[in-house]
Amino acid sequence: MHLVPADRAGHRTIDGHRVCEAIAAIGDAAHVRVWAERFALLADPGRLSLLLALHETGPLAVSDLAVATGIRDPAVSQALRLLRAAGVVTGERDGRVVRYRLTDPAIAELLAHGVLGRQD
Repeated sequence: MHLVPADRAGHRTIDGHRVCEAIAAIGDAAHVRVWAERFALLADPGRLSLLLALHETGPLAVSDLAVATGIRDPAVSQALRLLRAAGVVTGERDGRVVRYRLTDPAIAELLAHGVLGRQD
């Protein structure tokens, strides 16, 4: 049980080798936290709708996203602000219009592989 941290070394286990495999599978706590934050962003249906739209179509303005998702403009702006702060989307200004696009490759990969896919 070489991977068991010292603070848990005295705990009783049934399958010690599987405990080590599980610890290895979990990996670094910071990495787990990053993924948990990504999934938290996806947990909101509105944000997920925005991300699906951006993934499929590319850059869109707030008003276009509002029409596409059925979410009001202020709520779209608020969700995009959160997604931008998390580094998932970025806005590109074209005159007075800002178009948003998906920039997080891990989120894009999840969406592309249908992990969150549509029912066909």
